[in-house]
Amino acid sequence: MADTTITETGPGSYVNPDGAFTRDQRYIATRITADGRDGYPVEAGRYRLVVSRACPWAGRMVIVRRLLGLEEALPMGVAGPTHDKRSWTFDLDPDGRDPVLGIERLQEAFFARFPGYERGITVPAIVDVPTGQVVTNDYRQMTLDLSLEWTALHRPGAPELYPAPLRDEIDFINEQVFEDVNDGVYRCGFAGSQQAYEAAYRRLFGRLDALSERLSTRRYLVGDTITEADVRLFCTLVRFDAVYHGHFKCNRSKLTELPVLWAYARDLFTTPGFGDTIHFGHIKSHYYEVHRDINPTGIVPAGPDPSGWLTPHHREQLGGRPFGDGTPPGPVPPGETVPPLTDQVL
Repeated sequence: MADTTITETGPGSYVNPDGAFTRDQRYIATRITADGRDGYPVEAGRYRLVVSRACPWAGRMVIVRRLLGLEEALPMGVAGPTHDKRSWTFDLDPDGRDPVLGIERLQEAFFARFPGYERGITVPAIVDVPTGQVVTNDYRQMTLDLSLEWTALHRPGAPELYPAPLRDEIDFINEQVFEDVNDGVYRCGFAGSQQAYEAAYRRLFGRLDALSERLSTRRYLVGDTITEADVRLFCTLVRFDAVYHGHFKCNRSKLTELPVLWAYARDLFTTPGFGDTIHFGHIKSHYYEVHRDINPTGIVPAGPDPSGWLTPHHREQLGGRPFGDGTPPGPVPPGETVPPLTDQVL
């Protein structure tokens, strides 16, 4: 999640008082690979993925893991939607401890490998269960490695989310989407000056308009199947009206007022592996309760009504094959289900 300054009294300042928000991109770059060249080989059951359903970066891992059928090979722990001054906590679990790692806070896994670790304790993170040490929190690489390095453990019929012939185009789209949309909403919300805010605002909606035009004649961002690019854009779009429109002042238009992107997002939401990972309650609770320098009262808005996500989108008329030559993932594993949309209204 977004890096912050943590104080002794709780989550600290997210807004940059000097103007433009700049994300700290220094993550633990260790990789889990098929050949184990960084000391961590792909191995079923050895690692634990730690996420929060509130976080868009973690949401990518949850979706890709599910699409590829890696639920058993890479078990998942879910932190609560809010965190205290010492990082994400496992307050959703009995006794407030992750049942596998036995820790109360994700910070403990970071400190086990890097005592006194001073950068952000972020999700998603993968922890080596035998040692209790964090392996990586580099969300930029983690989903790609699930696609390319974990192939021996993919389910039969797993889709190609990062196909070789399309990688250059996917990378190009991903960079634009990250700079202007994924991170752009944060640059709006955490701006400390009017000038910085308006610059980020213009970039955000300029890119959303360009994406609307691109998606007006094609079902998916790259090629005719779901790819990594769609996962990355979806994780911002699904949070847009619930959080970014109001909380981050991204209020030129709601997603529901952008017909192409709204239909595109609903198409993905109703595709197995996407909407069945989303918890709007966790999303709203995190942003509105944790970002107290933006929302001092900590009041979480009751809306918007999420039922619109299930309305017809008609995007199938554009053709496309969601999973290419593959198949949809099976049912959500027990213990990983999210409440029905009707139960996610505050």
